[in-house]
Amino acid sequence: MASPSYDSALELAGSLPAEEQLRLIRALLTQSSAVKPGAGESSVLELSELGAEEWKNIDAQEYVRQERSSWIG
Repeated sequence: MASPSYDSALELAGSLPAEEQLRLIRALLTQSSAVKPGAGESSVLELSELGAEEWKNIDAQEYVRQERSSWIG
């Protein structure tokens, strides 16, 4: 049995009800070697130390005091 072409597979998929199309999409993504679980996900922990050089010589309490005083006007 010959394997179906992309166009015929797409036509068949298009004839499925929307719910079955979504099920097919999930199944294709799951079996695809190009899509790896967790790909594109990031952790907030990657932001650790980001901008540390910018804040190195700044007193945090003084900075907060200046910011709060600017709110009042």
